[in-house]
Amino acid sequence: MSSPNVGSLLHQPNVADKAFHIVVGIIAISAFLIVAYPLFFIIIASFSDPALVSQGKVVLLPKNISWYGYQQIFKNEQIWIGYRNTIIYSVVGTLLNLAVTLPAAYSLSRRAFRPRKVVMTLFVFTMYFSGGMVPTYMLVKSLNLLNTPWIMIVIGAVSVYNLIITRTFFESSIPDELYEAAVLDGCSHFRYFATIVLPLSKAVIAVIMLYYLVGHWNSFFSPLLYLNSDSLQPLQIVLRNILLSNQAMAGASEGASAYAQQLADQIKYGVIIVSTIPVLCAYPFIQKYFEQGVMIGAVKG
Repeated sequence: MSSPNVGSLLHQPNVADKAFHIVVGIIAISAFLIVAYPLFFIIIASFSDPALVSQGKVVLLPKNISWYGYQQIFKNEQIWIGYRNTIIYSVVGTLLNLAVTLPAAYSLSRRAFRPRKVVMTLFVFTMYFSGGMVPTYMLVKSLNLLNTPWIMIVIGAVSVYNLIITRTFFESSIPDELYEAAVLDGCSHFRYFATIVLPLSKAVIAVIMLYYLVGHWNSFFSPLLYLNSDSLQPLQIVLRNILLSNQAMAGASEGASAYAQQLADQIKYGVIIVSTIPVLCAYPFIQKYFEQGVMIGAVKG
């Protein structure tokens, strides 16, 4: 009588394993639906009949398609200026953020840099204490940056949180022996950083680049304080103005205020889509590096 193959028995999942995978799958699918459905609802509500949306009849599919919200948004010429300004602020600002954060994090990760603990303490201090809104405004005004595009690029050039993530990555993922070998070959700090450290740091660069990019894209309070000219306003301020103007019109309407408010809600859904779609489209291209960098910064930090 032949004995059963031990290897085949080990590879056969038992009832407990099957139950575990089923439970994990149900939890994962439920979490995905909880996160994804609100975004999906906003998308279908943005071009559905606002009356049906307010009555709760739009659940899974759009009904009585209406493009009124998007027409009101895109007929405003200021929105294209806002898109242009936001793209400029986001791209140039993110490049400046990377140009400042990466070298600073590399320097603070080097044990040979003796004052690094003192410098890092000063950086961390700014996470908990700041000058406040009024002193910052006075500083910006004294530097003649008020109502200029440079204020949207220069302010917040370094995020201490991103600096800590990057420094942790350099300390835990770039071995010191690599630098010692490079020095033996006559490599300087600048060349080592540019030709060896940066190519090996694609994951963390993608993470902090996405953080900075989203921060610039969603910037709202800074332009509200420092920019007065309509030609310099970013997309978020332009969308806010469109939303407020339509809500004001809905409030001033007599006899049809309920339907006017529903139309204003449709514009609100369209504003959410217009402001988030570009970032959502950019995310899949750096998702692989983003996941790697988040795990490195979280687990090894």
